[in-house]
Amino acid sequence: MSKELEEGNQLQLDYNKLEKAVSSSPGIIPVAVQDADTQEVVLVAYVNELAFRKSLEVGEAVFWSTSRNELWHKGMESGNSFELVDVRVNCEQNSVLYVVRPKGGGMCHTKNQDGKSRKGCYYRRLNRETGQLENTEP
Repeated sequence: MSKELEEGNQLQLDYNKLEKAVSSSPGIIPVAVQDADTQEVVLVAYVNELAFRKSLEVGEAVFWSTSRNELWHKGMESGNSFELVDVRVNCEQNSVLYVVRPKGGGMCHTKNQDGKSRKGCYYRRLNRETGQLENTEP
């Protein structure tokens, strides 16, 4: 990922993400991830059947990385894993919600100005007057 995309203030939404994800990784569904303590949605990722079953088996969030086409056991590299507290399935059974508790301090792979992992991936808000992104977590 580019630094400008992850840290910049220009809105650059990837409207082709789902098309790219499904074409490279068939058999995936979205998974929203919510912090069990704060109720904040911290990220949206994807799971396939293998990642879903692995999550249930190990009791931690495991995703399917659509960019690397492999299992992504959150925290194996960063140390910021997610304990799986609850799993919810939507009405059409085409997406899931992982309610998690962070283990290791952070939620996002990006770092704040102090070099610490951010509390979630939604650390910028859109200023609707200027059209610019504003950082909510320095």
